[in-house]
Amino acid sequence: MKLKYYLPILLLLSVLFVSFWNIVSNGYDKQNKYILFLKKIIPTQISRKIRDMVFIIPDLKTRNKFLSLQVKKYEQGLDGQLFEEKVLQGKDKKYYLKNFFLPFPRLDFRQGWAATENSKRAHYLEIVGDKVILISGLGQTIFFNKKNILNKKLDQYEILNNIKSEILQKNNFELIGIRDLFVEKDKVYISLQFKNEKGFSINLYRANLNYSKLNFELFFETHEYWPIYNVYSGGRIEKFKNNKILFSIGYSYVKGAAQDKNSLLGKIISIDTNSGKHELISLGHRNQQGLIFVDASDLIINSEHGPMGGDEINFNFLKEEQLPNFGWDISSYGIEYDGTDPYKRSHKDYGFKEPFKYYVPSIGISEIIYLNKSISPAKKNILFISSLRAGSLYELELDKDLTKVLSENRIYFGNERIRDIEYDQENNAIFILFEYTPSIAVLKL
Repeated sequence: MKLKYYLPILLLLSVLFVSFWNIVSNGYDKQNKYILFLKKIIPTQISRKIRDMVFIIPDLKTRNKFLSLQVKKYEQGLDGQLFEEKVLQGKDKKYYLKNFFLPFPRLDFRQGWAATENSKRAHYLEIVGDKVILISGLGQTIFFNKKNILNKKLDQYEILNNIKSEILQKNNFELIGIRDLFVEKDKVYISLQFKNEKGFSINLYRANLNYSKLNFELFFETHEYWPIYNVYSGGRIEKFKNNKILFSIGYSYVKGAAQDKNSLLGKIISIDTNSGKHELISLGHRNQQGLIFVDASDLIINSEHGPMGGDEINFNFLKEEQLPNFGWDISSYGIEYDGTDPYKRSHKDYGFKEPFKYYVPSIGISEIIYLNKSISPAKKNILFISSLRAGSLYELELDKDLTKVLSENRIYFGNERIRDIEYDQENNAIFILFEYTPSIAVLKL
């Protein structure tokens, strides 16, 4: 009789054990609705204690496996060795992924994703003709020939630059981190966040494209300073029209700045590449980590982090006469991390533009890619959304007028954070920068 009662209890405990392991391990899907429910009802302090006590052995095995991978990465230097090949299942098709080592330092989760040191471990990439150029958060620049993705290693080469020797040392700047890399024609642009005696700031620098050495010079100075370190700096650079580029600047934790037209914080601006003069394009932004211009539709699309929830995708059709205001820090579909909710839910009711789409819970939204139906392999208008927290690419099919989402597909990579993505039409593939190892992956569409 006792066995009759023990078996169901043992079975229930086993199910709870497996479920809890999914929550406390490193590899769980942070967007899974069942896991989100369990995390909601189980206090964080309890889950961490159980993780540290009950799951110490499997956790050590996971750490040892990851450390072994790190040793292999550092031993291979600039080879860019292929270390992973796998097939991923989407909603209705399979994707082939190849993953290559990068020589850049990895994100250190022990310090927390918002730690100052981890600000220097966000890396970026650009496809330039037959080459791929990358820059680390510390300013190290490398490149490889794009054709090498067909091989077992990328054969990376370092490009010398003057970031440390001239920009930082001569100006007495403390590097906080590179915030983006952009290449147009024969010019290389970077956004660089720094600290000096005035506080924290972010500027744009430009160099002539040269695969031996990049000599960066100041291109655009924001003249904006904020007193404390935070992760809301924006920094994305993108091609625009009429010899201009777009530049996103986060609100940098300065209350009210995103609504102040006399401040560049919380704005997207255009900058003339010849004169350096800038123009305000939109305001009311929080931390814009994705930015593209769709020339055929005269449309700017940006993605930005919300607070706790409320990550946004924003559409700015430039044919509209009024300067678009996207509502931060008045309207948001998220709440504060301490549980308080000071924001208006509606944007429209308060004179702001509603987001095209928003995510609750947050996905840790990052860079975006748009492929119109003449380019995309599916012959549809596709918007790819990358994510840090959710370790995924979200594939949104848009209608012909780019006004609504027709379908959505999620490609899940597991325990990865996606920092940057670029589409390569020649290989019909998306180049993905994973920041956990870190590595550069090639996803065949």
